[in-house]
Amino acid sequence: MSEDLSIKNKYDPNNPLLVGGQAVIEGVMMKAPHAIATAVRRANGNIEIKAEPYESISVKYPFLKTPFLRGAVNLIEMMIIGVRTLNYSADIAMQDAEAEENKDKPEAKKKKSGNSNFMLFLTLLLAFGIGIALFFVLPLFVTTKLFNLENNVLLFNLVSGGIRLGLLLIYIVAISKMKDVHRIFQYHGAEHKLVFTFEQGKDLNVENAKTFTTYHPRCGTSFLVVVMLVAIITFALLDALIIGQLGYINLPIRLAIHLPFIPILGGISYEFIRLSAKKTDTLLGKILVAPGLWLQRITTQEPDEAQLEVALTALNAALNFKKEEAAR
Repeated sequence: MSEDLSIKNKYDPNNPLLVGGQAVIEGVMMKAPHAIATAVRRANGNIEIKAEPYESISVKYPFLKTPFLRGAVNLIEMMIIGVRTLNYSADIAMQDAEAEENKDKPEAKKKKSGNSNFMLFLTLLLAFGIGIALFFVLPLFVTTKLFNLENNVLLFNLVSGGIRLGLLLIYIVAISKMKDVHRIFQYHGAEHKLVFTFEQGKDLNVENAKTFTTYHPRCGTSFLVVVMLVAIITFALLDALIIGQLGYINLPIRLAIHLPFIPILGGISYEFIRLSAKKTDTLLGKILVAPGLWLQRITTQEPDEAQLEVALTALNAALNFKKEEAAR
């Protein structure tokens, strides 16, 4: 399998391309600088590929590449891409499930799949709202109601930050017990292995990918951990400023100040991840990326060869995408 699929690596360390991706249902999405490709394993064993051009809004508006601001932009763009590619893989899974259900009913009509931009927006809005409520509003509410720490800004944010991290860990451990999520975590591991293979200049094939770890310092899991750790310090400083101005602080004020600041947290965390990823060979760098890598012991699992093949197909399609091919 690996020899048939082996692809010459065009990675240039003097002009490195930044690639990344995401696991989806029975597949992997890979993003190169100018294209996004999603490869999904169909129920019949075939791999379906969807490739499309990609251009960050920061290319059109270069000021969005400003440090800290670029992180917030990247966070929003990746959320949109992530939901869209997940919907695509879900459509394919539904098609296969319906085909299996109707295999003895040739007269059955195939349901139309696909989601409108409006439905995509609603899905994204719902997911974002649930995430904010669970990981930001709830910790503040619990800390306010159960602990008398209103004006001790550091301790208050340490407690609420601990609750936030605890909720994240409970959530990830809980969903990891689901069979379908476990397979997604395997595809997550496959995505990381192929990204490592590309970044290390190895030819892109299954055998080379097998040799790499599933833990990558630029992973979205690491990003979540960093956001939550940065939030402790940042929110403590904000609270101190508010108390300095008003002489007091309470839950409504904290919500009014903390929630709009979340995109800025994303920008700060993005710069932190970029810096730490470049320093992984140093002791400080290893310490900085350690929490995220620990959590990846849950969110990434060892993939099989078939899953590595899907990730390889997605990466190859993204790297070699040509706009004229998409028009066919």
